[in-house]
Amino acid sequence: MALVNGSVEISAAQVLATLMGGGDLDETRRQILENIRLPRAIVAVLVGVNLSLSGAILQAVMKNPLADPHIIGISSGAGLFGIFVLMIFNDAGRLMTPAAFVGAMAAAALIYVLAWRDGIRPIRVILAGVAVSAFLGAGISALLIFAGDKVHGALMWMVGGLSARSWQHVEILLPYTIAGTAAAFLSARHMNILQLGDEVATGLGLRVNLIRTVLTAIAALLAASAVCVVGLLGFVGLIVPHTARLIFGSDYRILLPMTATLGAAVLTISDTVARTIFAPTELPVGILTALLGAPFFLYLLRREL
Repeated sequence: MALVNGSVEISAAQVLATLMGGGDLDETRRQILENIRLPRAIVAVLVGVNLSLSGAILQAVMKNPLADPHIIGISSGAGLFGIFVLMIFNDAGRLMTPAAFVGAMAAAALIYVLAWRDGIRPIRVILAGVAVSAFLGAGISALLIFAGDKVHGALMWMVGGLSARSWQHVEILLPYTIAGTAAAFLSARHMNILQLGDEVATGLGLRVNLIRTVLTAIAALLAASAVCVVGLLGFVGLIVPHTARLIFGSDYRILLPMTATLGAAVLTISDTVARTIFAPTELPVGILTALLGAPFFLYLLRREL
């Protein structure tokens, strides 16, 4: 779907033949397919996997169905540090993700500190996260105002978009997706045990605080790498894990692979719709996910309260 639809018509048969090494496309259509649509579709898949897995992990760690890297401020922390590095180094493509990871972990630590009072309550985490997200978002806006000439496509980055994503972005994102996904899948058993409660988990020999820190780091790495490539794309990490949980249940050994698969499909389809619905004008995919995600968040919030 993502490779076929667009302002230039390319049939599914032509796409398949070209990907197999043949096909009868002219040079212009071949370039559009191989260097514009294909890398963009791959980036959409990788970002969808990263954000959905990050949300699923955070919901397990915080035992909070409202946890999402965008809502609770982890994405904003990653974005603030990433933009700061980009301002200092004009060509900092590969430095942004490590810097964003530091920012995401700092934001997560701050949320824990603010939310802790005789333990962690789910609603307290959300309130602290919203406050941290607003504070860091203000910092991002200030940086973009004072140094907007150094950060190209600032508006698209703020709402989250996949426009002009290339093979370079695939190369930046792919190692973090592979490492983060593998680490998440290997930690599925620990997430299942955490759902039993801290006392039970400790009784079963789980080092709860250490596991929470490690899982938060995995979620931060996945979110930070996605933020560096597509910007502050929200609500994917909220909607997808819940949908997967309703369909496949709460066993993280099954839930995580299904969440990753569904996340890749949702973001690819959403980007295709956003790219074509008002063609030739392109709508940033972050606007579409926000339109879908905001009502879903309010529904979950009312149910939790």
